[in-house]
Amino acid sequence: MEVQQLYTNCLSEAAYFISSDGEAAVIDPLRDVEVYIKMAEEKGVKIKYIFETHFHADFVSGHLELAKKTGAPIVYGPSTKAGFEIYEAKDDELFNIGKVQLKAIHTPGHTLESTSYLLYDESNKPYCVFTGDTLFVGDVGRPDLFSGNLSKEELAGLMYDTLQAKIKTLPDHVIVYPAHGPGSSCGKNLGPDTFSTIGAQKQSNYALQEMTKEEFIKTVTTGLSAPPAYFPINARINKEGYDSLDDVLATAAPLSVSDFKEKVQSGAWILDTRASTVFTQEFIPGSVSIGLDGRYAEWAGSLLPYNQPLVLVAEQGKETESIIRLARVGIDNVQGYLQGGIEAWKNAGQRIDMIIDIEPEELAMDIPHDTRLEVIDVRKEGEFESGHVKGAVNIPLNTLTDPAIVANIDDEKNLYIHCAGGYRSVIAASLLKRQGYHNLRNVLGGYGKMKAVKKMPLVLPGKTAV
Repeated sequence: MEVQQLYTNCLSEAAYFISSDGEAAVIDPLRDVEVYIKMAEEKGVKIKYIFETHFHADFVSGHLELAKKTGAPIVYGPSTKAGFEIYEAKDDELFNIGKVQLKAIHTPGHTLESTSYLLYDESNKPYCVFTGDTLFVGDVGRPDLFSGNLSKEELAGLMYDTLQAKIKTLPDHVIVYPAHGPGSSCGKNLGPDTFSTIGAQKQSNYALQEMTKEEFIKTVTTGLSAPPAYFPINARINKEGYDSLDDVLATAAPLSVSDFKEKVQSGAWILDTRASTVFTQEFIPGSVSIGLDGRYAEWAGSLLPYNQPLVLVAEQGKETESIIRLARVGIDNVQGYLQGGIEAWKNAGQRIDMIIDIEPEELAMDIPHDTRLEVIDVRKEGEFESGHVKGAVNIPLNTLTDPAIVANIDDEKNLYIHCAGGYRSVIAASLLKRQGYHNLRNVLGGYGKMKAVKKMPLVLPGKTAV
């Protein structure tokens, strides 16, 4: 028996490949499924089942792609209704995979159909449990994501029953393999690890501590931030179905400079997937920067309109990766990419734009003297509250596509934009540039470097500005 976790950092997502005696199963696959097919070939096993823990909201699963290419059935848990053929497992139903067995355990709470899968080894002893978004390391799945007409309080009540009766009763040695790790928006505050054990979680996970049902409901429903805008779109796609990734890739052809310009003039948005540090130096006017070097797919899903065609500018050799990673969150409307990249654009004599980068020390020197200076902090509210520059305005990045919010930004001021490390601030600056703001500065290194500058006026919790 072999269990492999396949972790995708930019989505904080974990898929799993189980193999035993010539057979295999895949749990919660990503949409680009060739990696699982290649693993099966290399191990000499046949993919027998595709298990889904629930209808994911944060990425498009590869269940349909993998079923089409392998013939394996798609298994969901009890009470699942989908727009395609599935096998609906019964609670406690066993599935044979070579010499091991996998038991479906209905664990509603995050969603109604949420199901965990308990793996028994060759000696028929519980070995690990794949908990999906029911149980994370240090957290549980949020109960406010698109599950029928139930309120988050009602779903949290179901989650309490699930944890008490079906999760906490598992042996302490059983390994916990969740669907997500740190950074995921599917929970409130996931821990730093991507796996644990039942025993460790019973000791350290706040949601598994002794409390009444009423206390639990209040605890897990308090402090929930708004989910990313693309979550309901992805949940619907996973439930209803989607086009083949092969078809998506086939429609995204290389474009000459003239063809690229024609697409833009017809309404396509320009998405530049080069590294943020490269983008600021030179880019095509009107481009939105979301670099492959960060949480690319997540920010693309949160900020780009799903009903708008896209054309890409990418580092040469990274075009296909850019398209696939967009498809992971259901963005399938890429009409092509600029052949030859930014160099082809420049060689054709086309106009380029730039964003001025500055060091934090320069900002610290400008603050006392520039009366038109405004610092825009695009970190999340919680990050801002943990410490920020005195007088800074907090406008989280995910709100910068809201015209009402952007309209409140004074284009007569000198805007200094920063985040925590520099990735999000470049995205923000590109969005503002696209909307007509040009008096911008991007603060290199973000708050991480800014707080180390001695003359930087900071507001810290429990302290006055320094």
